[in-house]
Amino acid sequence: GRCPIGAVIVESWPSSRFTLAGWRRVDDHWLPEMNGSFTLGVDLDGVVADHSRRFRDILAEIRGVDPESLTLDRSWDFGEWGLAPGEYAELHRVAVMEYDMFRTMEVIEGAADALWRLSDAGVWIRIITHRLYVNWGHEKAVGDTAAWLDANRIPYRDLCFLGAKPEADADAYIDDAPHNVEQLRAYGNTTIVFDQPYNRGLPGPRAMSWPEVEAIVAELVSAHAGRFEPQLPGIDAGADRLGTRQRPAT
Repeated sequence: GRCPIGAVIVESWPSSRFTLAGWRRVDDHWLPEMNGSFTLGVDLDGVVADHSRRFRDILAEIRGVDPESLTLDRSWDFGEWGLAPGEYAELHRVAVMEYDMFRTMEVIEGAADALWRLSDAGVWIRIITHRLYVNWGHEKAVGDTAAWLDANRIPYRDLCFLGAKPEADADAYIDDAPHNVEQLRAYGNTTIVFDQPYNRGLPGPRAMSWPEVEAIVAELVSAHAGRFEPQLPGIDAGADRLGTRQRPAT
C-alpha cells in the first residue's frame, strides 16, 4: 500500500539499503525479507518531533516571557498557556512561517535510532503528518519537514501529508493526538498511543518512550509476519550511520 491519491507524497530510499528477490541489503550485510511487508504509520509532531517544547519557546519569545512560565504539562487546547479562542491558529502560522518551527524542533529522545532499527528489521516506515493547515504555507511546510527529517537522519520510505490518517494504508500506527487515535481505532486500525499529557485518558497500547514503541512494534511484526529479525551485530547502528559514512577516515 501507499499514501492515498490526493495526499502530498515525498519518497525516500535510504542509501544504505535496497532489496533483491526476497533479500534486503543493509550496509554490507544481506538479511532475509519478512514474509509480507509491515508498514508502520508514524506521526511527527509529539511523536518524533518535540512540537510542544519548540512552540512554547517561540510563544515565549513572542510574548517576552520566560519559557518555563508555560508548562509542558498541557491539555490539547493549550488552555494552560492562556490562548484566546482562535489565537492558536495565528500563532502557529507565525511560528511556522516566521520562526521556521518545522525546521528547528528537537527530536524526541530515541526516535531516530529506534526507527533505524525497525527499518533495518524490514519495517516500512511511512511518515504521516497533517502539516498543511497553514494557508499559503504549504511549500514551506513540506520543504522544512523534509529538511528536518534529513538533518536529523530520520529514516522513512514515504512521507504523506494528509489529515485523514485511516486512508494512509498502514498495518499499525503511532500517534499522540486523541482525535487521530480515536479515528484510527474507529476504522479498526491498531494504533499505539505515544504518551503525552493531553492523551492520558486514552486506553493502550501506550508507549512511554521510543524503546517501548520498538518493543510493541516487534510484537506486532512477529504476529503479522511470523518472525521479527532485529538488527544484527556489526551493522552500523542507528541515526549516526550516515555521518559515519560521510566522515573521512583518519
